[in-house]
Amino acid sequence: QVQLVESGGGLVQTGGSLRLSCVVSGTIFSINLMGWYRQAPGKQRELVASITTAGTTGYKDSVKGRFTISRENAKKTLYLQMNSLKPEDTAVYYCNAVDFRSQGVYSWGQGTQVTVSS
Repeated sequence: QVQLVESGGGLVQTGGSLRLSCVVSGTIFSINLMGWYRQAPGKQRELVASITTAGTTGYKDSVKGRFTISRENAKKTLYLQMNSLKPEDTAVYYCNAVDFRSQGVYSWGQGTQVTVSS
């Protein structure tokens, strides 16, 4: 059974930084396209960053230049470095493997709350 455990969220002021981590178990992490998603109150969950097994990254336009996704296959861990945070980044952040429709492959973890105050 695949488990996704996110951590690292918190409350920061506008312009602040956070680093999220996601530990993955129960699957061969190194073969999966992985991504970070977020869901703000009243909105649908959206993919904000992805990374291939080779390390090629992709980002939602609104986070380009501010967020950096990375992975450590040996530790089965995914990271999201978030800089220059804005109030509109406030959401619950989740990690998952990404399918061809940019949807999550596995059951969602509990997520980690990121709150950016203005």
